[in-house]
Amino acid sequence: MAVRHHLVERPPEAVWAVLADGSRYDRWVVGTSETREKTPGWPATGSAIEYQVRLGPYRASGRTVVRVSEPRRRLELEAHAGALGTARIAIELRPWGEDETLVVLDEHPLRGAGGLLHNTLDDALLQLRHRSMLARLARLVERSPR
Repeated sequence: MAVRHHLVERPPEAVWAVLADGSRYDRWVVGTSETREKTPGWPATGSAIEYQVRLGPYRASGRTVVRVSEPRRRLELEAHAGALGTARIAIELRPWGEDETLVVLDEHPLRGAGGLLHNTLDDALLQLRHRSMLARLARLVERSPR
C-alpha cells in the first residue's frame, strides 16, 4: 500500500475545487492526458472520467469512477486500467491550521493482475509517482485564484 501526504498552502475548499473539476486531472495526475467527464456530475458517487494513459510509447484509455465523495473532506476513486485491473485511490483532505490542507493520498491495487502481482517494488514506484502528483496538485491549487 502506498500512502503519501503533502501540505498545501490553501484551505480544503480550494483543494476540493481542483479535485471537483474532472477536466483538470491531466494537469496533476502523472501519466494521464486528455481528461474528460464520461458521466455528468463529477465528483458525485458513481460519476466517471475518461483519459488517455501515456507511459513512454505505451498508450491506453483509462476510466476512473467515484466510489465515495464527501465534499471538502474525502474522495475515493476506482481507476480502471484494462488488463492490469483496478486500483483504489483515496484522497483525504485534513484542515491544517486555518489556511492549509494536509492531503493524504492512499493507493493500492484492488482487482485483477495488479492485485495479484503487487509487491514492494510497486509500492516504491507509486511513492515516486505520488510525490510528483501531490506536488503538481499543490501547485495547481496554490496558483488558482482565491
